[in-house]
Parts: sequence; structure tokens; C-alpha cells
Amino acid sequence: MSSSVPEVIRVAVVEDQPLFRSMLERTLGQTPGLDVVVSVGTATEARAALTPGVVDVAVLDIDLPDGNGIALGVMLRRQQPDLGILLLSAHDAMDLLLDLPPDVADGWGYLSKNSSTSEEVLVSAVRSAAVGVTVLDPELLSRVSPRAGSAVARLTHRQYEVLRLLASGLSNAGIGERLGITEKSVQNHVNALYATLGIDADPSRNPRVSAALKLLEETGTGL
Repeated sequence: MSSSVPEVIRVAVVEDQPLFRSMLERTLGQTPGLDVVVSVGTATEARAALTPGVVDVAVLDIDLPDGNGIALGVMLRRQQPDLGILLLSAHDAMDLLLDLPPDVADGWGYLSKNSSTSEEVLVSAVRSAAVGVTVLDPELLSRVSPRAGSAVARLTHRQYEVLRLLASGLSNAGIGERLGITEKSVQNHVNALYATLGIDADPSRNPRVSAALKLLEETGTGL
């Protein structure tokens, strides 16, 4: 995945509900640095329109009339490995990210239509997807709790706070601002939680993505 944000992020919207699709087009299209270049309502239309290099990020509804966004995203990612994927769903189904094929698993985002209605959250998730960062729905993350005996359960309270904010797509600076601590303190907490979660410095994996998926794997929402 790319590590730098394109000057203008080209976005595709694949959403079968016309009203919601229009809302996405309007919100993203009016945001500086974003350009909605494809907007369709079916997987078939998306496969025809989204040839490699056309867009930087695909915003995909999971439930489509002729397929699902996850299978579509896997196909698109294999054709274009640097494509950002942001899944939208009317159901709270973040755990579906854990079942992605290993060759395309990094850097998928997930937002629930039911909880994430904030334009700020949506735009931030699209920008994060453009650089391959996994973003999980912040409202759903606020409800999760570590499973007993898991590595996540061994984190301190502050480390767990940092992990949830990291998984919602915030930078270290953003986490520091949210928690009222310095960016250096955030980095120290990030390094400590990486150690506790067994996340090493594998250059082929983004550690923030690995940490977000670890949080998803070792917590439950009770939904």
C-alpha cells in the first residue's frame, strides 16, 4: 500500500441505495482533496468501471443486489494492490475483516451506516484508506471490551485507550490531542502496546494495521 496521500484522492462509491449514494457523493465530492470519479449501484457496474488505476479508494457497500462488497473488494485489490478499501454496512460486522484472504488483508476500513453518520469520520476513513491504514468504526470501538486472557487484556488502561484511537484511524498527534498528552508519550504507549501484543517490526506489514486487527480479534462488542 502507498505511504503518501495523493494530492487529490480519486474515490469510487459503490452503494445500491440511491439516497445514501447521493449523500456519499455530496459529502466526499465537496471535500477539498477528494474527487468522486465513479458512483454506481451494483457490483457488475463496479467491475466494469473500476479498472486498475481509475481510483485510489473504493467505498463499498457490503450488501449489493448482485453480490457483496467484500468479494468485490478482494477482486479489486488483487487487480490493484495499492487500492484503498472502505466497507460500509447497515449491520455491525467489523469481524468480517478477520476473514479476509491474507494476500489482501491489510488496510481495509469499516464503518457502520447505523453509527458513523459524521462527515468527519467518513472523510477521515477515506483519507486513511488511501494510505493503507485500517480504520474501524469509532462508535463500535467504544463498545468493545477485551476477552479474558487475551494479549489485549494485558494492556494498561492508557495503552488500551491509545489502541482504540489508533484503530479508529487517528495519528499519534491526533491521539495526543484527544487524550491531552504529548505526541512523544503517545509513541511510548504505542511501542509498549506493540510489545505486549507481539507486533514486531516486520517491514512487510504496517504495525498499526496489525494492532487494529489484533484489537478486533481479541475483543467482543456483544452485538
